[in-house]
Amino acid sequence: MTDSATDHRFPCGQCGASLRFTPGQGRLTCAYCGYAQDVPEVSDHARAKALATLDLHAALEERLAPEAMEETRVSHCDTCGAEVQFDPNIHSAECPFCASPVVADTGAHRHIKPQALLPFKLGQSEAQGKMRDWLKGLWFAPNGLAKYARDTGKLNGLYLPYWAFDADTQTRYTGQRGTHYYVTVGSGKNKRTERRTRWTPASGRVARAFTDVLVVASDSLPRKNLRALEPWTLSELTPYTADYLSGFRAEGYTVDLGPGYEIGKERMADVIRADIRRDIGGDEQRIGSVATDYDEERFKHILLPIWMAAYRYKGKSYRFIVNGQSGRVQGERPYSAWKIAFAVTLGLVFAATAFYVAEMGGF
Repeated sequence: MTDSATDHRFPCGQCGASLRFTPGQGRLTCAYCGYAQDVPEVSDHARAKALATLDLHAALEERLAPEAMEETRVSHCDTCGAEVQFDPNIHSAECPFCASPVVADTGAHRHIKPQALLPFKLGQSEAQGKMRDWLKGLWFAPNGLAKYARDTGKLNGLYLPYWAFDADTQTRYTGQRGTHYYVTVGSGKNKRTERRTRWTPASGRVARAFTDVLVVASDSLPRKNLRALEPWTLSELTPYTADYLSGFRAEGYTVDLGPGYEIGKERMADVIRADIRRDIGGDEQRIGSVATDYDEERFKHILLPIWMAAYRYKGKSYRFIVNGQSGRVQGERPYSAWKIAFAVTLGLVFAATAFYVAEMGGF
């Protein structure tokens, strides 16, 4: 994501064709003559500087240093809202997120520059294998879906924008601790043991330091599917350079920093509530009031790699996503009505047969 998509083009030193970043090898290669060159190494000082977090409130008040900002040109999809970079000579293309046609937008967008990224580890063929294995396990999927995976299975390599938030938290809470005890009720044949819960007031404080709470900075793909691609090994983050984007696309963020942090705080709140339950103890817990103070709020803007396919079935788009680092797969899927009807009918036949056999066995 630089001033121009031309900065992502690296000519081959032997034949002049465009070099592409090769997943898992840390180098750029030419598909025509096989020429390869390594991605330049980064010094420890430059790495530490690139991976350093930025002050959240300075960014929200637009007080970041000029070098933390950049201007990009992106293509906007009116169907799903994605903003994706294309080469400057491409004036129309298919959106990789929903397979709808998009027309290139020549407007400039000022953004917080990505500081780091996770390079692709899985190549396209490996990702296709992961996707096909996943699709084979889908019950009641239309035959056309299996055919798509077998015959087409085209995947696009994309870098998705993420916010990674840090914060120190101190939380005050009130609630109740539930302790189980057992009583005997009834008499004779009706005598039984019942469990009861004794509730007592509880209050206290919990503290937690959060690091790299991930929030996808885009609404182009379902958040639940992207959450299911986790975890990411963020210890392998490398300073952002355009070399890693050669041959791939990168989506610009459409969820701004402020709204993104609110989503991040929701993720933190889930962890804090789990801490509170542990602190209350007992057999059951009720949480009443929760008041959290946040300090040392900082962030990074990073790019994470996915392979993705958009499949259209009966006018609707379905997306399949492969984690470009670990190979985890998630996706949306259509259902085949006739397969479901056939399975239901078959189940009824088996049930009727079993009933008939049981009845005949009674004679």
